[in-house]
Amino acid sequence: MTIDRIAFRTCPLCEAGCGLAITVKDNQVTHIRGDMEDVFSKGFICPKGSTLKQLHNDPDRLLTPLIKRDGVHVPGTWDEAWKIIDAGLNRVIENFGRESIGTYLGNPGAHNLSSMTFNRVLLQAIGSRQRFSASTVDQIPKQVSSGLMFGSVSSVPVPDLDRTQYLLILGANPYESNGSLCTAPDFPGRIEAMQARGGKLVVVDPRKSRTAEQADEWLAIRPGTDALLLAAIAHTLANDGLQVVDERLGAYLNGLDEIVAALAPFSAATVATATGIDEQTTLRIARELRDASCSAVYGRIGTCTTAFGTTASWLVDVVNVFTGNLDRVGGAMFPLPVAGSGNTHGEPGKGKGFRIGRGHSRVSKHPEALGEYPAAAMAEEIETPGVGQIRAMVVVGGNPILSTPNSERLAKSFADLDFMVSVDLYLNETSKFADVILPPPSQLQRSHYDLALLTFAVRNVANYSEPVLPLAPEMPDEWEILAKLSAIVSGLGADADVAVIDDLAIAGVVQSATKDSSSNVYGRDDQQLIDELSRSGRRGPDRILDFLLRTGPFGDGFGSVPDGVTLDKLIASPHGIDFGALGSRLPEVLRTPSGKVELAPPQLIDDLLRLNELLSAKIDNSQLTLVGRRHLRSNNSWMHNIEVLVKGKDRCTLQMNPNDASRLGVAGDSKVRVTSRVGSVDAPIEITESVRVGVVSLPHGWGHSMPGTKTRVATSRAGVNSNILTDEKEIDPLSGNSVLNGIPVTVTRIS
Repeated sequence: MTIDRIAFRTCPLCEAGCGLAITVKDNQVTHIRGDMEDVFSKGFICPKGSTLKQLHNDPDRLLTPLIKRDGVHVPGTWDEAWKIIDAGLNRVIENFGRESIGTYLGNPGAHNLSSMTFNRVLLQAIGSRQRFSASTVDQIPKQVSSGLMFGSVSSVPVPDLDRTQYLLILGANPYESNGSLCTAPDFPGRIEAMQARGGKLVVVDPRKSRTAEQADEWLAIRPGTDALLLAAIAHTLANDGLQVVDERLGAYLNGLDEIVAALAPFSAATVATATGIDEQTTLRIARELRDASCSAVYGRIGTCTTAFGTTASWLVDVVNVFTGNLDRVGGAMFPLPVAGSGNTHGEPGKGKGFRIGRGHSRVSKHPEALGEYPAAAMAEEIETPGVGQIRAMVVVGGNPILSTPNSERLAKSFADLDFMVSVDLYLNETSKFADVILPPPSQLQRSHYDLALLTFAVRNVANYSEPVLPLAPEMPDEWEILAKLSAIVSGLGADADVAVIDDLAIAGVVQSATKDSSSNVYGRDDQQLIDELSRSGRRGPDRILDFLLRTGPFGDGFGSVPDGVTLDKLIASPHGIDFGALGSRLPEVLRTPSGKVELAPPQLIDDLLRLNELLSAKIDNSQLTLVGRRHLRSNNSWMHNIEVLVKGKDRCTLQMNPNDASRLGVAGDSKVRVTSRVGSVDAPIEITESVRVGVVSLPHGWGHSMPGTKTRVATSRAGVNSNILTDEKEIDPLSGNSVLNGIPVTVTRIS
């Protein structure tokens, strides 16, 4: 009998977190549309959200483990896969120690409840400091600067989009990306609503992106100089007297005099040549920010993926402070995540603070940040002999061969590993090097809660999604895959029961809360709480999530707050629960030892000396610099195997300004060779005035032409890998983030 039902879930494909209404007949998805009743997205959906059906049904999606035999991947059983992994990983551990195991965690894990709750369990079980992730080709500078300023990497201020009147965006393109480190379904609609109520949007970007096209003003900055512009804006505000830093905010600031003094070299006139933005424009923007009834500065990946990523991220919030708009309605505010975060645990308003450099990478001595080392250092850690040399890799949901610098070098190093495991949906450019590939269920077959991304939401909301489709026979859930890997590297063997790891995981989470004097379950009996959780029959991520919700800021405290939230209440509210607009959280949000906002962390004050060197650097007007770009129908590398998202005009082109094209003798039908210090790629040219003179642009995540993969749609529209050009030696020294924007290149026409 045909059974029709509508399943509601949150889209897990990007950071916007839009609600979906999914029509299901006989356990087959027939239609996906936006959920008009979703409390956050209210029916908004982008082209990616409607493709969950195609992702689930993709004939290239792996359904059984692949095992490499004689250099070729062939299907195997789960029992075979676990035995091979048990032998392979533990052989490396026995011969070379735990430090010889490296891990790489990919971007999709941030959108995945299983990964968010069990990746840490896996890392702890492996016991190696050789940890890498997509964070260091993305957002880690913002988390480092936030940690140093506010004491917690969870304390990232987000623009209060629905109430602001002036928004300055640097290096972000939410009309294509839907927003990042700022969870806001229908970000474009929120911008247009601001403009409709008389607000102003200013976009700073070397490209006239779709967001810049919508802006009231576009500032075509020279790549890599965002920190200089922000320093000049802050200098202008300080020089004007900082009357807007009122008593409310001033009481919570440390280091105001120090930061004002350190900004002295960065006047609007001094930075103008380097940034390409004239003095009067910078002065005007600073004063418009100050004089608006409320304003917010928002910087994203274009500011993070530069040599001054952490300093630029810090200066974004310095400007928000100097305009009086930090923690203010319509300014930059701190969300209050319903499932809790690092800034809702522990003593409110004070803590141990945050630091980097608790260790250093083995070869180039890069400082640790957030418990990991730069992804750009992976290749040298694999290639370089000695104690601690990486001999095996465990990669979870990542494709670093396409997404990290000097991809050709990294690919060669992966080929030399003694053993490798990938947890991945596809046989792709990275998993092709794995001895065993373990496929997780599709996005429709697992429960979902945006545990990480709702930490950065522009409203305090909670949406939980039950699985839409059942797991296939013999297919473990993703958390069970991660738990089994944890058991194997812990020495429990290929036949280990994942329930053992699951019970250890929930016990650790509960124990942490009952020992926290600020928790609503402080002093309670651990086992009694676990028993109450387990009466529902839930295991894995759902049991952990239920506990986090119940002990979070809006939780029921296991009975102490009768109307508080539980997972059962979220299940009964399939369109989500809205807990309201963002509110002021100073000083309780702080976790610094001083109990104040640290405006002048020593590492960042010191980095202004390095930034100052940019002012005297000689500018070569003939030098081209490469920047990246995004497209609404693309999500890094892993969604290029869906026909509806890649069809049409070739998007993997090198964009170039007409003046540069004329100077180089390049025509619109040309193909060109782009060369950097580390590599070359050949790409079709696209001549457009949407990039400033001296700048060329390639999109990120393409290059699906490597042999040994099985992504037929992606391969048919391979494009070129921009990370063949990015330089693994160029990183932000404070966070370890790769420099993916502002790469010096030459461009020559191919006959």
